[in-house]
Amino acid sequence: MLELLLCSTFTILPDFLYRRFVQDRRLGREITLFTVWYELRWGITLCLILTVSLITAVFYFHPSTKSASSVFRTVTLMTEGIGRVAETFVEINERVVEGQPLFRLDSTAQEAKVVTAKRKIAEIEAAMVTAKSQLAEAEGRIVQARGALAQASDELARRMEVQGRSPGSIAEAEVERMRVQVDTAQGALDAALASRDAIASQREFQLPAEKATAEAALAEAEVALSKTLVVAGTHGMLQQFALRPGDIVNPMLRPAGILVPERPTTGLLAGFGQIESQVIKKGMIGEVACLAKPWQIVPMVVTEVQPVIASGQVKPTETLLDIRQLGHPGSISVIMEPLYAGQLDSLPMGGSCIANLYTNNHEALQDPDIGFWHALGLHAIDTVGLVHAIILRIQALLIPFQVLVFGGH
Repeated sequence: MLELLLCSTFTILPDFLYRRFVQDRRLGREITLFTVWYELRWGITLCLILTVSLITAVFYFHPSTKSASSVFRTVTLMTEGIGRVAETFVEINERVVEGQPLFRLDSTAQEAKVVTAKRKIAEIEAAMVTAKSQLAEAEGRIVQARGALAQASDELARRMEVQGRSPGSIAEAEVERMRVQVDTAQGALDAALASRDAIASQREFQLPAEKATAEAALAEAEVALSKTLVVAGTHGMLQQFALRPGDIVNPMLRPAGILVPERPTTGLLAGFGQIESQVIKKGMIGEVACLAKPWQIVPMVVTEVQPVIASGQVKPTETLLDIRQLGHPGSISVIMEPLYAGQLDSLPMGGSCIANLYTNNHEALQDPDIGFWHALGLHAIDTVGLVHAIILRIQALLIPFQVLVFGGH
């Protein structure tokens, strides 16, 4: 409507003035409701052409969208496993800080595993003390076996010496019996040495390995026990948190609640049409009018332009993709930040806004080699942005009336 009124000022109005004062056509006689098209045909035709051209130029070079929002993320509160709530420490709508306990699950089984792991470690440490005593005992048996072997060897040597000097003085069976005793003493020494080595290996390798395994089991049990206490991962406010002792928490079916983090940014995410992708650039100046901030226009700047369109994403499935299933063309996602810090701090997270972007050809117009008609076109493009700025201000002015009066809220 604003574009039509503006264009009619330069087309229909001069045509009417020419008909009225130059051709002496009068309202109610020559210019009537039935003859208005014939009398003002040139002005009406030019007005329609100029209006369509102006609207096209305004919406292309100065994009506008009603899909601008202060998007935010939520953190779902859930446990890694199914458990029964034993105690809660916070209430709904309560502000929490990072690391603050939220609720605790029943930890009887986890505590029992921790106690069992500690008992296992104590048992292995006792076995290590026992192995030390067993090693000392084995050393004593080795000394004893060596003494018995030396005694038997000496006795055998004496008898063989006597038999050598006086054959027949000692029976051959007696000498053979002493040889058997020497072999027996040697076997006892070998067994004592093997027993000492086994106890030493057990003390140096087996028991430390078992202790390390038990300590790992203890650490695992302590981690499982610590997971029964759920804490806040970030600063924020609790929403939909209605847990009470005795409730069952299931990470697949029943989360504990939602944590809304504190505002990480004051920017807006806006979606513009694909046809405007060639003019939307990083650093463009814009304006927004938000429902939660009526009668206020906030200057913005484009800080990021998403290089992909969400509607074109493809996920691997077991069926071939029909391109027509992608639906309607998606939009260009643009991140906008306030030109001056703090201007959107009072905007609620998730607030909806109307956004305008304005093409600026100031740098191009500074080129000394630019032609007259080119410069005139760039000036015209920058000038028609005023139309969109006026429209945005009219929308900001009418928002309270549309929502509260005509919207029935």
